[in-house]
Amino acid sequence: MADKPIKPVLPRPPGYRDPNHPVKSARRPLPPKTLVPPSFQPRKRRSRHWCRLCLCCLILLLITVILLLIISGGLFYIWFDPKLPVFHLQSIKFPTFSVTKKSDGTYLKAKMVARIEVRNPNEKIIYHFGESKVETTTGDEEVNLGSTSLPKFTQEKGNATSLKTVTKVNNELIEDRIGSKILHQFKSKKLKVKMNVKTRVGIGAAGMKTGLLGAEVFCGGVTLKETESGEMPRCVMKILQWIIIR
Repeated sequence: MADKPIKPVLPRPPGYRDPNHPVKSARRPLPPKTLVPPSFQPRKRRSRHWCRLCLCCLILLLITVILLLIISGGLFYIWFDPKLPVFHLQSIKFPTFSVTKKSDGTYLKAKMVARIEVRNPNEKIIYHFGESKVETTTGDEEVNLGSTSLPKFTQEKGNATSLKTVTKVNNELIEDRIGSKILHQFKSKKLKVKMNVKTRVGIGAAGMKTGLLGAEVFCGGVTLKETESGEMPRCVMKILQWIIIR
Protein backbone atom coordinates (compact mmCIF):
# COMPACT_ATOMS: atom_id res chain seq x y z
CA MET A 1 0.00 0.00 0.00
CA ALA A 2 1.40 3.19 -1.00
CA ASP A 3 2.09 5.96 1.66
CA LYS A 4 -0.10 9.05 1.71
CA PRO A 5 1.66 12.07 0.58
CA ILE A 6 2.75 14.44 3.50
CA LYS A 7 1.36 17.92 3.37
CA PRO A 8 4.04 20.50 3.42
CA VAL A 9 4.28 22.64 6.58
CA LEU A 10 3.17 26.11 5.88
CA PRO A 11 5.20 28.93 7.40
CA ARG A 12 3.58 30.75 10.30
CA PRO A 13 2.45 34.22 9.63
CA PRO A 14 4.08 37.04 11.55
CA GLY A 15 2.50 37.68 14.95
CA TYR A 16 1.16 34.14 15.23
CA ARG A 17 0.69 32.85 18.75
CA ASP A 18 0.69 29.18 19.53
CA PRO A 19 -2.33 28.41 21.77
CA ASN A 20 -0.44 25.49 23.32
CA HIS A 21 2.30 27.73 24.67
CA PRO A 22 1.13 30.50 27.09
CA VAL A 23 2.65 33.88 26.55
CA LYS A 24 4.62 35.33 29.45
CA SER A 25 3.88 39.00 30.04
CA ALA A 26 6.98 41.12 30.30
CA ARG A 27 7.41 43.23 33.41
CA ARG A 28 7.14 46.91 32.90
CA PRO A 29 10.06 48.93 34.24
CA LEU A 30 9.33 51.02 37.31
CA PRO A 31 9.21 54.76 36.72
CA PRO A 32 12.36 56.58 37.88
CA LYS A 33 12.17 58.28 41.24
CA THR A 34 11.80 62.03 41.01
CA LEU A 35 13.93 64.13 43.31
CA VAL A 36 11.89 66.59 45.41
CA PRO A 37 13.57 69.97 46.16
CA PRO A 38 14.37 70.57 49.87
CA SER A 39 11.97 73.51 49.98
CA PHE A 40 9.05 71.17 49.07
CA GLN A 41 9.95 68.48 51.52
CA PRO A 42 7.72 68.31 54.62
CA ARG A 43 9.32 69.88 57.70
CA LYS A 44 9.44 68.25 61.03
CA ARG A 45 6.67 69.30 63.34
CA ARG A 46 8.91 69.05 66.37
CA SER A 47 11.10 72.02 65.31
CA ARG A 48 8.01 74.19 64.81
CA HIS A 49 6.73 73.23 68.24
CA TRP A 50 9.99 74.20 69.95
CA CYS A 51 10.16 77.53 68.09
CA ARG A 52 6.63 78.45 69.17
CA LEU A 53 7.35 77.39 72.73
CA CYS A 54 10.52 79.50 72.91
CA LEU A 55 8.70 82.52 71.45
CA CYS A 56 5.87 82.21 73.98
CA CYS A 57 8.37 81.92 76.86
CA LEU A 58 10.24 85.02 75.65
CA ILE A 59 7.02 87.05 75.42
CA LEU A 60 5.94 85.95 78.89
CA LEU A 61 9.34 86.84 80.31
CA LEU A 62 9.23 90.29 78.72
CA ILE A 63 5.73 90.94 80.05
CA THR A 64 6.81 89.80 83.53
CA VAL A 65 9.82 92.14 83.54
CA ILE A 66 7.68 95.10 82.44
CA LEU A 67 5.09 94.37 85.12
CA LEU A 68 7.79 94.10 87.78
CA LEU A 69 9.28 97.44 86.72
CA ILE A 70 5.86 99.12 86.83
CA ILE A 71 5.10 97.67 90.25
CA SER A 72 8.55 98.62 91.59
CA GLY A 73 8.18 102.17 90.26
CA GLY A 74 4.74 102.49 91.83
CA LEU A 75 5.97 101.23 95.20
CA PHE A 76 8.98 103.56 95.02
CA TYR A 77 6.77 106.56 94.26
CA ILE A 78 4.30 105.71 97.05
CA TRP A 79 6.97 105.09 99.68
CA PHE A 80 9.46 107.89 98.90
CA ASP A 81 7.06 110.47 97.34
CA PRO A 82 9.87 112.03 95.22
CA LYS A 83 9.89 115.76 94.45
CA LEU A 84 12.26 117.67 92.20
CA PRO A 85 14.70 120.10 93.80
CA VAL A 86 13.58 123.72 94.01
CA PHE A 87 15.76 126.53 92.62
CA HIS A 88 15.53 130.21 93.60
CA LEU A 89 17.60 133.17 92.45
CA GLN A 90 18.67 134.79 95.74
CA SER A 91 20.64 137.85 94.70
CA ILE A 92 22.37 139.60 91.79
CA LYS A 93 25.11 142.20 92.24
CA PHE A 94 27.32 144.04 89.78
CA PRO A 95 30.62 145.19 91.32
CA THR A 96 31.58 146.38 87.83
CA PHE A 97 29.31 147.58 85.03
CA SER A 98 30.41 150.10 82.42
CA VAL A 99 29.63 150.85 78.79
CA THR A 100 32.38 152.65 76.85
CA LYS A 101 32.01 154.12 73.39
CA LYS A 102 35.18 154.19 71.30
CA SER A 103 35.99 155.04 67.73
CA ASP A 104 35.82 151.42 66.66
CA GLY A 105 32.63 150.51 68.59
CA THR A 106 30.88 150.21 71.96
CA TYR A 107 32.30 147.92 74.63
CA LEU A 108 30.83 146.40 77.78
CA LYS A 109 32.82 145.62 80.89
CA ALA A 110 30.90 143.85 83.64
CA LYS A 111 31.34 141.55 86.60
CA MET A 112 28.29 139.85 88.09
CA VAL A 113 28.03 137.98 91.39
CA ALA A 114 24.86 135.90 91.83
CA ARG A 115 23.61 133.35 94.31
CA ILE A 116 21.26 130.49 93.54
CA GLU A 117 19.52 128.60 96.33
CA VAL A 118 18.93 124.87 95.83
CA ARG A 119 16.46 123.26 98.19
CA ASN A 120 15.68 119.56 98.58
CA PRO A 121 12.02 119.14 99.67
CA ASN A 122 12.34 115.36 100.16
CA GLU A 123 12.73 113.66 103.52
CA LYS A 124 13.90 110.29 102.15
CA ILE A 125 15.84 111.19 98.99
CA ILE A 126 19.30 112.68 98.47
CA TYR A 127 20.26 114.51 95.26
CA HIS A 128 23.71 114.22 93.72
CA PHE A 129 24.69 117.02 91.32
CA GLY A 130 27.56 116.77 88.89
CA GLU A 131 29.70 119.62 87.63
CA SER A 132 27.53 122.50 86.40
CA LYS A 133 28.08 125.16 83.73
CA VAL A 134 26.50 128.58 84.23
CA GLU A 135 25.85 130.99 81.35
CA THR A 136 24.53 134.54 81.94
CA THR A 137 23.04 137.16 79.62
CA THR A 138 21.27 140.49 80.03
CA GLY A 139 18.63 142.50 78.20
CA ASP A 140 16.11 141.48 75.58
CA GLU A 141 18.98 141.05 73.08
CA GLU A 142 20.69 138.61 75.48
CA VAL A 143 24.04 140.36 75.72
CA ASN A 144 26.73 138.02 76.97
CA LEU A 145 27.76 138.49 80.62
CA GLY A 146 30.18 135.57 80.75
CA SER A 147 30.10 131.98 81.98
CA THR A 148 31.58 129.88 84.77
CA SER A 149 31.45 126.37 86.23
CA LEU A 150 30.42 124.98 89.62
CA PRO A 151 31.85 121.86 91.30
CA LYS A 152 29.70 118.83 92.00
CA PHE A 153 27.88 118.66 95.31
CA THR A 154 25.36 116.58 97.28
CA GLN A 155 22.01 117.92 98.43
CA GLU A 156 20.97 116.24 101.68
CA LYS A 157 17.42 115.46 102.78
CA GLY A 158 15.33 118.56 103.52
CA ASN A 159 18.41 120.77 103.18
CA ALA A 160 19.15 124.01 101.30
CA THR A 161 22.41 125.01 99.61
CA SER A 162 23.45 128.45 98.37
CA LEU A 163 25.64 128.43 95.24
CA LYS A 164 27.78 131.45 94.40
CA THR A 165 28.52 132.21 90.76
CA VAL A 166 30.88 134.87 89.42
CA THR A 167 30.86 135.74 85.72
CA LYS A 168 32.50 138.61 83.90
CA VAL A 169 33.23 140.06 80.47
CA ASN A 170 35.98 142.47 79.52
CA ASN A 171 35.56 144.72 76.49
CA GLU A 172 32.60 142.81 75.05
CA LEU A 173 31.76 144.43 71.69
CA ILE A 174 28.07 145.40 71.41
CA GLU A 175 25.95 147.70 69.27
CA ASP A 176 25.77 151.38 70.18
CA ARG A 177 22.00 151.25 70.56
CA ILE A 178 22.13 148.22 72.83
CA GLY A 179 24.92 149.74 74.92
CA SER A 180 22.90 152.89 75.63
CA LYS A 181 19.79 150.83 76.42
CA ILE A 182 21.34 148.43 78.96
CA LEU A 183 23.25 151.28 80.63
CA HIS A 184 20.00 153.16 81.17
CA GLN A 185 18.32 150.00 82.50
CA PHE A 186 21.23 149.37 84.87
CA LYS A 187 20.99 152.83 86.39
CA SER A 188 17.20 152.51 86.83
CA LYS A 189 17.48 148.97 88.35
CA LYS A 190 15.35 147.60 85.49
CA LEU A 191 18.12 145.58 83.90
CA LYS A 192 16.98 141.99 83.38
CA VAL A 193 19.36 139.11 83.89
CA LYS A 194 19.00 135.55 82.59
CA MET A 195 20.88 132.53 83.88
CA ASN A 196 21.11 129.09 82.33
CA VAL A 197 22.60 126.29 84.45
CA LYS A 198 23.43 123.00 82.70
CA THR A 199 24.08 120.18 85.13
CA ARG A 200 23.56 116.48 85.84
CA VAL A 201 21.54 115.09 88.72
CA GLY A 202 21.10 111.66 90.32
CA ILE A 203 19.04 110.22 93.19
CA GLY A 204 20.18 108.42 96.32
CA ALA A 205 17.68 106.53 98.48
CA ALA A 206 17.79 103.56 100.88
CA GLY A 207 21.52 103.07 100.29
CA MET A 208 21.11 103.00 96.49
CA LYS A 209 22.34 105.57 93.98
CA THR A 210 21.14 106.08 90.42
CA GLY A 211 23.08 107.38 87.45
CA LEU A 212 23.20 111.05 86.53
CA LEU A 213 20.65 112.53 84.12
CA GLY A 214 21.14 115.72 82.14
CA ALA A 215 19.23 118.72 83.51
CA GLU A 216 18.91 122.45 82.84
CA VAL A 217 17.79 125.24 85.15
CA PHE A 218 16.49 128.51 83.69
CA CYS A 219 16.31 131.73 85.72
CA GLY A 220 15.14 134.46 83.37
CA GLY A 221 13.51 137.87 83.31
CA VAL A 222 14.71 138.90 86.78
CA THR A 223 15.42 142.59 87.32
CA LEU A 224 17.91 144.10 89.77
CA LYS A 225 15.08 145.85 91.58
CA GLU A 226 13.34 142.52 92.29
CA THR A 227 16.43 140.90 93.79
CA GLU A 228 17.36 143.97 95.88
CA SER A 229 13.87 144.05 97.39
CA GLY A 230 14.40 140.61 98.93
CA GLU A 231 12.30 138.66 96.45
CA MET A 232 13.55 135.22 95.41
CA PRO A 233 12.21 134.49 91.91
CA ARG A 234 11.62 130.84 91.16
CA CYS A 235 13.47 129.09 88.37
CA VAL A 236 12.43 126.44 85.89
CA MET A 237 14.08 123.03 85.97
CA LYS A 238 14.07 120.85 82.87
CA ILE A 239 15.06 117.18 83.02
CA LEU A 240 15.19 115.51 79.61
CA GLN A 241 11.81 116.38 78.03
CA TRP A 242 9.90 117.10 81.26
CA ILE A 243 9.57 120.71 82.44
CA ILE A 244 8.67 121.31 86.07
CA ILE A 245 8.00 124.83 87.40
CA ARG A 246 8.72 125.30 91.09
